[in-house]
Amino acid sequence: MQKSTPLFTPVLIAGCTIILISFAIRASFGVFQIPIAAEFNWPRAEFSLAIAIQNLAWGFGQPFFGALAEKMGDRKAIILGALTYAAGLVLSSFAVTPEAHQLYEILVGFGIAGTGFGVILAVVGRASSDENRSMSLAIATAAGSAGQVFGAPVAEYLLGMMTWQMVFLIFAVVILSSLAVLPLMRAPEPAGRAVLEETMGAILHRAFRDPSYTLIFLGFFSCGYQLGFITAHFPAFVTELCGPIAPGGALHSMGITTTSALGAVAISLIGMANIVGTLTAGWLGKRYSKKNLLAMIYLGRTLIAAAFIMNPITPTTVLLFSVSMGALWLATVPLTSGLIAHIYGLRYMGTLYGIVFFSHQLGSFMGVWLGGKLYDLHGDYTLVWWIGVGVGAFSAIVHLPVHERSLKTA
Repeated sequence: MQKSTPLFTPVLIAGCTIILISFAIRASFGVFQIPIAAEFNWPRAEFSLAIAIQNLAWGFGQPFFGALAEKMGDRKAIILGALTYAAGLVLSSFAVTPEAHQLYEILVGFGIAGTGFGVILAVVGRASSDENRSMSLAIATAAGSAGQVFGAPVAEYLLGMMTWQMVFLIFAVVILSSLAVLPLMRAPEPAGRAVLEETMGAILHRAFRDPSYTLIFLGFFSCGYQLGFITAHFPAFVTELCGPIAPGGALHSMGITTTSALGAVAISLIGMANIVGTLTAGWLGKRYSKKNLLAMIYLGRTLIAAAFIMNPITPTTVLLFSVSMGALWLATVPLTSGLIAHIYGLRYMGTLYGIVFFSHQLGSFMGVWLGGKLYDLHGDYTLVWWIGVGVGAFSAIVHLPVHERSLKTA
């Protein structure tokens, strides 16, 4: 009888650590919207475009880092990602024009690609047994939510003591510190270099001709749109539009006395709820159809977003929205990556997931950029919310025809 393999391996622990730190910093950028715009007297769209470009660069960089990891090694790709991430943060701390911020966020976006889901999930997937893979991917994804739990509140806390420039420099040091766990990132190689050169084109050709891969690609767009918009704009949205926090109430007694603080806490609460949601998705993905679970998640997001924007924005509705949307936040990631691994195999999972993830980041770009642009045009975020409702319904529909069957040859 085969001995049962452990769920928590050094690769999983190290991967979780890197993703946690990377996503903690990435999730905090919405907190900088108002301070940076106020210091330079910029319209909201300027820094929004910088964050949107960051998300788009992340999408462009994901298949690049996935292929780099498969060709040259996982750890080299992660090191390059961390160095690029830190360089973008340091340069951003000295930026005084919108164009400079927008340029340097390209580096930050590529850095997130090298230290985020595409590379890390591929390593974790290869290092996991078949019985543990779904949960391992879910745990690694949940680590991103754990970073989100404290990323925005820590940024808000640091901004109370120092300038945003100093916070960016501190974050640059922190992302470099994540490389300390890199020696633990040892996983089976996906294939020899000769095999890679012989078969990568074939598997990409097979995937591109498969309608299911196209549907997965299209469906991931709304996930990026909703997450990108909320991460970048929800703190400002809550700060400006939420009703006041009642003195003597539960929030006030916990020290959350302003809507600005509530906005940062909301991002943290989304991350906390998503830890449970993502782990649940991983557990369900081992037992039920991944494509049907994805359709249900996108439908749930659509209904939650519609209900939220149709009601008055109060501290109570902000908290309810954060918990309910958070439960579905990154639950799509282990299911989408697991679906790709199931259909096309593990050998080129990093590259194939990276290409699909580009759709996610294209959606993020649109959500972040439209959030700032339409806010400047109309003075509110209502239209952006309703676009998110529409693309969420679209994603729920397009996952239903996906054929969830294995095409892998190795």
